[in-house]
Amino acid sequence: MRLGGMVFGDISTPEKWIGAVRAMGYRAAYCPVSADADVKTVAAYRKAAADADIVIAEVGAWSNTLSADATVRKKAMDHCKRQLDLAERIGALCCVNIAGGCGDQWDGPHEDNLTRGTFDRIVELVREIVDAVQPEHTTYSLETMPWVFPHTADAYVDLIHAIDRKAFGVHLDPVNMINSPVIFMDNAAFLNDCFDKLGKYMLSVHAKDIKLSGKLTVHLDEARPGDGSLCYKTFLTRMNQLPPDVPFMLEHMTIEEDYRIASAYVRQVADGLGIKV
Repeated sequence: MRLGGMVFGDISTPEKWIGAVRAMGYRAAYCPVSADADVKTVAAYRKAAADADIVIAEVGAWSNTLSADATVRKKAMDHCKRQLDLAERIGALCCVNIAGGCGDQWDGPHEDNLTRGTFDRIVELVREIVDAVQPEHTTYSLETMPWVFPHTADAYVDLIHAIDRKAFGVHLDPVNMINSPVIFMDNAAFLNDCFDKLGKYMLSVHAKDIKLSGKLTVHLDEARPGDGSLCYKTFLTRMNQLPPDVPFMLEHMTIEEDYRIASAYVRQVADGLGIKV
């Protein structure tokens, strides 16, 4: 497996970007350029990554393709297609988005998010994105979420079969699917279930942690790796059973020091298991 995460500072040239990635001790990284970058720039960053043995894990396509607003929805679809094309050109393993939300909050809960109609709509939208770009090397994926498809491993399997496209794969964020105390308390079994059902489709994985508070009714909060109760021994053991280039990507922290602390924790657990990251 390859550990990766955000980098900070000047990444305005391929050389500076590679330097920043190496300074963090990463062997995987997020895409360093936008879809507006010209052909030569994209090619230069791709070559730099290959030469330095850095895997570009993902290109984000964060937008609401499920929006009830037609203008927002069209903009989101166009954005996803452009980002998927960027992922193909720069050699990223995947282009990732969430399915979206049927309400005002693009990444939030809504009473229609988990209906059969929304499931079918997601299938149509993903097919449209993939078919428009027709990538040969990268894939489009949907990050798992707590309140919209795919919200369980089984729901992800259902989507894979329904979408029926080789250029669609799995982006796993297990913390996002821990949405009840039952799953939280036995999260090692939950992680095993995710990897059992989705492992062969996994392209990239987000690494976070999660806490359960005693405040009513139920409060589950994201945390820095090592500051919560996610079973990282199980998480890393199962990651290590995947192909060696699948990235384990730290995210959702705002300062470099937090990434360094999180990296150190992951490395400590991995070292104890004899796993190279």
